[in-house]
Amino acid sequence: MKTILAKCFFLLCLCSLSVGYTQSIPESAIPWWKKNNLRVIQCNLPAYEAATLNPDSLVADLVHFAANTLIINAGGIMAFYPSGLESHYINPYMQPTMLRDVVDKCHRQKIKVIVRFDFSRLDQSIFEKHPDWVYVDKEGQHMINTDKYVTCINAPYVQEEAFKIVSEVIDLYPVDGIFLNMPGYQNSNAYVGKYHGIDQNEHDKKRFNTWSGGLTLPTVEDRNDPVYLQYLQFRKFTTDEWQMKLAQVVKSKNPDIAICTYATDHVDIIRHESQTNSLPYFPYNASDNVNVMMTTYPDHIVSNASIQQISFQSRYNAIEPEESEIRLWENIANGSGLDLSLMGDLRGYEDERNYPVIEKIYNHHKKFESYYGRYQSIARIALVAPGWWPHGPTMQEYRGIQLMLNEAHIPYDRIEDSQLSDQYEKLKQYKLVILPDIQSLNTSSLECIRKLNEAGVSMLATNGSFKNHPEDLKNLFGAEIKKAIEDGSGHYIGVDDHTHFPSLPGQSMVLLKFNLGEYDLSGCDEKYLPILAVGRPGPPEMIGGHDPTGYFSVGIKRAGLAKNAILPLNLGRLYYLHGYEDHKHIVLDLIQLLYPLADQAIVTDAHPRIETILHEYMLNNEATYRKPFEAKGLILHLINLTGFSGNTYFKPSRQDQIHIKIVTPRTPRVVKNLDNNLAIPFTYKSGMVSFVYMGLVNHGAVVMDY
Repeated sequence: MKTILAKCFFLLCLCSLSVGYTQSIPESAIPWWKKNNLRVIQCNLPAYEAATLNPDSLVADLVHFAANTLIINAGGIMAFYPSGLESHYINPYMQPTMLRDVVDKCHRQKIKVIVRFDFSRLDQSIFEKHPDWVYVDKEGQHMINTDKYVTCINAPYVQEEAFKIVSEVIDLYPVDGIFLNMPGYQNSNAYVGKYHGIDQNEHDKKRFNTWSGGLTLPTVEDRNDPVYLQYLQFRKFTTDEWQMKLAQVVKSKNPDIAICTYATDHVDIIRHESQTNSLPYFPYNASDNVNVMMTTYPDHIVSNASIQQISFQSRYNAIEPEESEIRLWENIANGSGLDLSLMGDLRGYEDERNYPVIEKIYNHHKKFESYYGRYQSIARIALVAPGWWPHGPTMQEYRGIQLMLNEAHIPYDRIEDSQLSDQYEKLKQYKLVILPDIQSLNTSSLECIRKLNEAGVSMLATNGSFKNHPEDLKNLFGAEIKKAIEDGSGHYIGVDDHTHFPSLPGQSMVLLKFNLGEYDLSGCDEKYLPILAVGRPGPPEMIGGHDPTGYFSVGIKRAGLAKNAILPLNLGRLYYLHGYEDHKHIVLDLIQLLYPLADQAIVTDAHPRIETILHEYMLNNEATYRKPFEAKGLILHLINLTGFSGNTYFKPSRQDQIHIKIVTPRTPRVVKNLDNNLAIPFTYKSGMVSFVYMGLVNHGAVVMDY
């Protein structure tokens, strides 16, 4: 691979001799990022690599990999350029012309440059002059990584000096964008996995006291404490305000500079990340990240970075190539561009196993980019996401439901729980909304759920959903919580109805574990699957005694044209952690009860680990940028995850024949394999197009033009 890159470097140098110096690339009529065709490579430079980075070879590598956007270090923790600001520590390995050369040479190859800032930490030399600028815990201790101190967002460094640093870079270099890493409040040292608590810096204390009308800054994160709930609002307000100030600074200098970070307000590109940092691995992470952001914030561009490192403590070991490939295909299949982040320069990288994957998929996207980036969902099921950085048992429930839907090839969209009301008109088009352990909703999202139900949209709520809204639990689902059992081990679901739950033939009992809700379902119109009591544990001679408790696993309440089902069990979490298919069958049968056409949008004999992603699409090119969406046809992506074992990503098994039927109201003119542009024989009958996809290896795309 290094030989190939060296040849590219040589050829690029020859070409560069005949290219005149250009400070910037002429922009098209719309902001460059709005084209939604990003192919990002982020080089996260360790300080020492600034001494050896060669701008010519870096740009040659970007061209080789078909990248059209580079993210590279500029400032914050340390300056990678000759900063003139006293508050900006300069990287001792800094080459004075490196950043300028990188920007200029990238622009000559029509590669955009987004410069990276990180104001979450500052150098010890700055701390010694301004000790009030950094994080302090309740014991008066600081959060430190070697000689870099975690900053306080309300102190002058972040509130004043950060804007000076950003302004200096924009004034010095014709950059195309800025990327802000790790914005906002820090209560944990993510790089070592240690929790430190709420920042007790005097600047935080004073500002919270003023903002709240006299309250004292809390020291403990306790959601039962009304002062802490006020503090959460304060955090959001101050973070949003800072982001707005940053946008004002940047856009006042150049409105064509894109702002990219892990936020949704006052940004142009929402950045997300697919990381491998916990077990069990979740192979649909990129699909989840892109879909939830694009559904929730449709006016933004989303760029989901495949983080190549295994963990913060293992940065020099890359993820498996098969995992990297899945993430990148999932990005573009869900309507985003490509994005990956690696440590340092592309040359001399410590783990280059992913390079052939990157080269293949980035060049594929470049070749077919007109088929990517302008999609419209055909899904009629919405899955409510517990935020866009979910965690804990609720995340496990959420991901378990995703596994069930993906493996059944049922199209669905994800949407963030706090933003439901903003997408009410879109949500009205769905037939079913699934709430996986969504225990609390804000006032506007709760009102949105009520209005959707009145409009005929059915609801499925699992585990502790609506726990903190007992009136809505009763009104929408006819349910009241009587008792919550923290450990349901030993209980069973009694399978006494194979008519409504046909996927459980030959079974009368299905195990339970984790949380278990005993609900009064007297307000329901239908009740299914009795909960059986804990029996007698012990040797075979003793077991038994699993009698009905009088409680049920499922309650259904009719609401006009809608049906609402409560499932006060965490079957999603059980499936996510244990993979026992009977839990999946119960949920999928229940979905069929609520929405009988759920499994008809895509009918296929594909392996459960073949991810199917279907959208209407419009060509994405210069001629269509300003036009409203008008579907040219359907595009089906097939992503082969059969090599995923749960802990290891192996090479996927080739799928020779996949029979597929897709609902479409219009007869396709042509069905073709995007990769080779060859027509695929098809039939169209009763509103369904039928065809066979031959020879799926890693990824395939089928275009069905109207």
